[in-house]
Amino acid sequence: MKTSNFKILVVDDDPDILEMVGYILEREGFQIKTASNGIECLEQAELETPDLILLDVMMPGMDGIEVCHRLRESSVYESTFIAFLTARGEDYSQIAGFEAGADDYIIKPIKPKTLIARIKSILKRTLTTKTHQGKYEAGPLIIDLGKRLVIKGEQELNLPKKEFELLALLSSDPGKVFTREAIYSKLWKSDIVVGDRTIDVHVRKLRSKIGDACIVTLKGVGYKFDS
Repeated sequence: MKTSNFKILVVDDDPDILEMVGYILEREGFQIKTASNGIECLEQAELETPDLILLDVMMPGMDGIEVCHRLRESSVYESTFIAFLTARGEDYSQIAGFEAGADDYIIKPIKPKTLIARIKSILKRTLTTKTHQGKYEAGPLIIDLGKRLVIKGEQELNLPKKEFELLALLSSDPGKVFTREAIYSKLWKSDIVVGDRTIDVHVRKLRSKIGDACIVTLKGVGYKFDS
């Protein structure tokens, strides 16, 4: 996928941020749309179905957390990456953001080179996902990597992106123990700072959907998939 085919929706109530980020990304060849609040974001997303949404956390009216919740309620956006734009003082919101279905966090103040590197990293992850079309059984589940779909019995589960990636990682090698550090590295990469409970949140939500028995916790070490 060329950058010119990669659509990004930038959402922030600060017009200076919108102008700066839009300029940086357009210069790299990305298709850019902007929105200044949560309602505009939902409207633009419906019109454009972007590949990536850069979403401010703190906005008047409908904040970024609520917007993310609403987007993740629709299967239309299951392949859309959502990255929050957040100030360091808002670190408390990271757990809420990941619970809402966010894939990543980009810290303000935004540095152009760092922003481009993160966007290109997301682009690579998108390409990998779209070109990996495997389908396999994992215990009571059927995992379709191409469709990003999990089938449990007669039920189809459309998991949020990070939950799906976590399940795919753990189930790729049943019985293998994945340390917390390895999970962070593979799913969030080394350049993102996440809270200590991030993995716990995703595991808890996964267990509520696929059952408690599939994912085993090794206290102080990490997790494994038990088929």
